[in-house]
Amino acid sequence: MTLAEFEVLERASSEEVDVELINGRIYVVPVPDGEHDEYASTIGDQIRDHCPELRLLHERGLRIPSYRASRARVDGAVAPRGYFRDQPPWSDPAGVVMIVEITSGRERDADVDRIEKRDAYAQAEIPTYLLVDRHRGEVLIYWEPADNEYRRNATAKFGAPLRLPAPFNFDLDTKEFL
Repeated sequence: MTLAEFEVLERASSEEVDVELINGRIYVVPVPDGEHDEYASTIGDQIRDHCPELRLLHERGLRIPSYRASRARVDGAVAPRGYFRDQPPWSDPAGVVMIVEITSGRERDADVDRIEKRDAYAQAEIPTYLLVDRHRGEVLIYWEPADNEYRRNATAKFGAPLRLPAPFNFDLDTKEFL
């Protein structure tokens, strides 16, 4: 599918689904549920508390150029305050320091976040990728992208702290995810 064809499809989609183009493939996923939003809000609050110069914006559209022209509506994009002010709906990810994804309510869709998006974000050299995997009850952090993959990662079960690398340098509290 071409980027122009995707943009027509995206504009015509219903408000009940998000349409994304990742590595040349179209993904149609349900809009986030309440639990999903609470996880994103909890992460955003902690980022703001520990790194007041950064903000997590929910459901941000980003141009992820890996493999083929791609468009991802990320669950959260962390960037310096004001970075997105003059950005179009599908923003340049150059100022993004971390992408946050939270698996949807369906296990069968989780590998998109676990593999497809992780690899696309590494290829786009997004410095940090945080994945909240609701199906496995864990939070994963990936950082140091090089040669189209993340070189480092760490995992914590829900309830345990997860150390976030620079520029964050704090322990993400995941007790509210239990």
